[in-house]
Amino acid sequence: MSLRKILLLAAIAVHGAWASAAPACPTPGEVSHQHLYGVWRVEFEQGATASLRFEKHAAFAQSVSGEIQRGTARAQVAGDVDEGVFHLEESVDGTTIAATWTGQVVENSCGKEIKGTWNNQVDGTRRAFVLRKPPGWQ
Repeated sequence: MSLRKILLLAAIAVHGAWASAAPACPTPGEVSHQHLYGVWRVEFEQGATASLRFEKHAAFAQSVSGEIQRGTARAQVAGDVDEGVFHLEESVDGTTIAATWTGQVVENSCGKEIKGTWNNQVDGTRRAFVLRKPPGWQ
């Protein structure tokens, strides 16, 4: 076998190994609670922003818990994602549900963008939201 063929085969083998090691981009239906872990930026309609932090839920294996921060105000959150559908409950006091979030993982976002509606359970206010995982988060 010639040196040229050997080098070509070696290059193909290295490229194939590198390509298989690259992280997969999950479809919305493949996104699980583990894809939610970390910090997310929230953008509400009318320009309001917040940050969400998700971690493994202590009591429910397939869920997340964490907190939302709007300026200096904080609230607890818990939820999940199932077949691309995102559900979250928000509580200011840790007992009463103050708001619910329902959304969809955005197609071709690799699980890093979710769009939906935030619903205030106290006064019925509804707002569209977009969750985005900042660059650098897996």
